[in-house]
Amino acid sequence: MRHLKPHWGLFASLAIALASMGWLYSWLVVDLPDLAHLRLQTPSIRILDRHGRLLYEVIDEGRHSVVDIEQVPRACIDATIATEDERFYTNPGFSFRGMVRAIWLNIRGLDVVSGGSTITQQVARNHLLEPGEQTQRTLRRKLREIILAYRLSQHYSKDEILALYLNQTYYGNLAYGMDAASRAYFGRPLQELSPAECALIAGLPQAPSLYDPLINPEAAHERQLTVLMLMEKNGYISHTDLEQAHQQPLIYVSERFSIEAPHAVFAAYAELGDILPPDVLASGGLEVVTTFDLDWIETAERIATRQLKMLNERDIPARATGAALVAIDPTTGAVLALLGSPDYFSRENSGAMNMALIPRQPGSTLKPFTYAALFDPAREEVWTPATMLLDVDTAFVTKEGHSYVPVNYDGREHGPVLARDALASSYNIPAVLALDVLGPRRLLDFLHRLGITSLSDPADYDLALTLGGGEVALLELTASYAALANHGAVTRPYMIQTVYDAQGRPIYETSPDSGEQAIDPRVAWLITDILSDNEARTAGFGPHSVLQIGRPAAVKTGTTNDYHDNWTVGYTPDLVVGVWVGNTNNLPMLDVTGVSGAGPIWHHYMREILKGTPERVFTQPPGLAQAEICVLSGMAPSPDCPYTRREWFIDGTQPTTPDTLYVRVGDQIYLDLPARAQTWARREGLLTLPIALESADDLVLLAPDPETVFLIDPTLPASAQQVRLAASGPNTILSITFYVDGEPYQIDDTVPFEVWWPLEAGRHELYVEAETPDGVNAGAPLFFTVREP
Repeated sequence: MRHLKPHWGLFASLAIALASMGWLYSWLVVDLPDLAHLRLQTPSIRILDRHGRLLYEVIDEGRHSVVDIEQVPRACIDATIATEDERFYTNPGFSFRGMVRAIWLNIRGLDVVSGGSTITQQVARNHLLEPGEQTQRTLRRKLREIILAYRLSQHYSKDEILALYLNQTYYGNLAYGMDAASRAYFGRPLQELSPAECALIAGLPQAPSLYDPLINPEAAHERQLTVLMLMEKNGYISHTDLEQAHQQPLIYVSERFSIEAPHAVFAAYAELGDILPPDVLASGGLEVVTTFDLDWIETAERIATRQLKMLNERDIPARATGAALVAIDPTTGAVLALLGSPDYFSRENSGAMNMALIPRQPGSTLKPFTYAALFDPAREEVWTPATMLLDVDTAFVTKEGHSYVPVNYDGREHGPVLARDALASSYNIPAVLALDVLGPRRLLDFLHRLGITSLSDPADYDLALTLGGGEVALLELTASYAALANHGAVTRPYMIQTVYDAQGRPIYETSPDSGEQAIDPRVAWLITDILSDNEARTAGFGPHSVLQIGRPAAVKTGTTNDYHDNWTVGYTPDLVVGVWVGNTNNLPMLDVTGVSGAGPIWHHYMREILKGTPERVFTQPPGLAQAEICVLSGMAPSPDCPYTRREWFIDGTQPTTPDTLYVRVGDQIYLDLPARAQTWARREGLLTLPIALESADDLVLLAPDPETVFLIDPTLPASAQQVRLAASGPNTILSITFYVDGEPYQIDDTVPFEVWWPLEAGRHELYVEAETPDGVNAGAPLFFTVREP
């Protein structure tokens, strides 16, 4: 009988396999939590103001409500499943594709991210795994999550798992659960939501801060469209349903609950999420000391409410319903007050929307930075407060080839003005001239250094940028002005001062940095000196405007076209305050400017907050010098200059060339103005120097503007559709001949030189010839287009 030899290789392989299975079991399964240990509570967090006063306490009974799955609208369920887990009702609790992907990423040595997890996996991760493990990006965490998800799917029905998800998921703004989100964003219980509202809320869990409709309504609307498209893809809605839902206007309003300074609290909580790891935040028991002063926020609310009431009680109501305010310590960046609207719970005015954080067009509030960039002494051709600019009708050609003609707020031209007066009185034409020299890209780069992030792609902006042709959030705008108050150094605005754990130990504390020196201290002082110069702004605002607060303060207003938004941002050495007034739905107000709308709020707030504090002047840095200038030209005074004044300069930039605008001929003094200013001078009745027509540049075409496009209206008679052709030049001109497409059209021998030309479809060339005692000279041409409908 043969003896069988033992197969030691087989035994060894089995032993290794059993040992590996045991190790794998120990590695993955042994310490997995029991399903009975599902954590269904929200984290406990106390949020305090800078003095320790309670603003809000996040507790189980807070913004967290539970509903039965039967009470959830079908559209909300469909939106959630289409977005988070389209195979929810058929998968075993996890995705085989996701599991294979996790293993493959681990083999390649890459992080295993949580994207692609099923709804059941999300429930397992968020309510069974420990907070510290939830955020791990490892294969072990992913596989343990899958095992738990499978167990959940064996122990609970699909509807029970879905109910756990819908009742426990975080939807932003301290809302845990979809019903809490419904009340936080729409002020109604979940059962009353429309499909459009369901789609918006279902899209929030992936990135609640990014898609927060109270701060980023456009991003939230785009996310809603993504959810609706997924619903259509999975057969839950038709394309017609999608279009109707996406076009439905959404009114954001919060259900009332007990909280102080809600806009500030939610902004601070969002910052807290950026500061602390998710496991620390989820552990609860935290006490968060913010930078806010509750008294300051309540003062802002009271003053804003009173101002809006006054505006709307005028003989012609202003139709202004919203206001926001931000107060910052310029030396540290601490946000001392943040008001997103006067009434967070206002249903009529969508008060829950945080207008301190939503970008809006800033009007003229960016002008100081245009001039600051040009005042930089590192520039080859540095500007000064005495740089002369021609505030006369000027046409600019945009990068798209269109004509752009800025107009001053008062509708007037002011002729030669110095940069100090142009900025202080907020003249538009000089500001666009300044940006034309600087360039929009350089201004954008400068604004980015100051912390303004909403103005991004340079291709989106043109010369109107300096007049508010972009969108900026009040918080970022106010922080950029803080750099002017802080001697040119940028400080990052922050809202969290200190965080304590459950044992009272500090686990986070903000240490303000000194900040980047984004502006030369001398330039910052010059801009501040201009913005606090009441005499320089008198022409634009009068001698007794609300921009005066009884102590040194620099301030700038802004008003957008059609009165959609108005702003006032100003500062002392210790405090920067920005105010916005407008409507959350972007409807225009009636005749409300930065001075009449936001200005009084800024004025009364500054006076009340600073009452009883020592008055401080703006500290002047070394390297500045005063010099005498001729008021009209900004040059050194000549013997014939009748008006002079003292002006501040960065030392070395003082003018040395004597004034050339005032010219004496015999006993008479004339103004020697550029050709572009001649029409303005004649209209003002000024005595200008008789000068010869020496070049084509001396002949200026005033109308139409270059590259203007006119449209023929078929409903009007041809005789009623004409375009004005106008030109100007030296005062020695006897007559001007207008040429259209190379052919003489008409001669005019009276000032102003203008004729009317009937519209003809096509692209046309216009130029003029001027007759003077010395002969005939031709000017440079311009082009315009006439189109038929």
